[in-house]
Amino acid sequence: MNRRYTTEEFEKSVELIRKYFKEVSLTTDIIVGFPGETDEDFDKTYQFLKQIKFYKMHIFKYSPKKGTVAEKMPNQIDGKIKEERSKKLIELSNKNEEEYNRNNIGKIVKVLFEEKVGEYYKGHTTNYITVNAKYDENVIDKIKEVKIENTYKNLETLGKIID
Repeated sequence: MNRRYTTEEFEKSVELIRKYFKEVSLTTDIIVGFPGETDEDFDKTYQFLKQIKFYKMHIFKYSPKKGTVAEKMPNQIDGKIKEERSKKLIELSNKNEEEYNRNNIGKIVKVLFEEKVGEYYKGHTTNYITVNAKYDENVIDKIKEVKIENTYKNLETLGKIID
């Protein structure tokens, strides 16, 4: 993809960021099934992503676009293989996100509430954890301190607004 850095350089950058920002949550976009991607390439990518532990990974299956160089490249990847690789990375992403959320149980965080879903107000922390909390007053568009009490629906958290 013509990146101007190596995985080693990227890994060192991540280590430096995490050294100074303990609660950082890093995300990335990944394309699977780019023409010529071998099983070995994918496995190497998977191991690297497992090591880096992104909070979230947005996974996209490569699809050819008319008129691009990649459309004409040899070794186009079969759709079933792209689907398998995509699922494997989504599972890894979900595992990382759930683990990160569980590590925040008991912490007090600031949440910007954005909407009401059922009986819960829903918002995000500064490091993008989705938090759901019940409250008697409308807190949409307000920042409130919340104690994260549990995970909710696996990839979100449940919290209590602190008055």
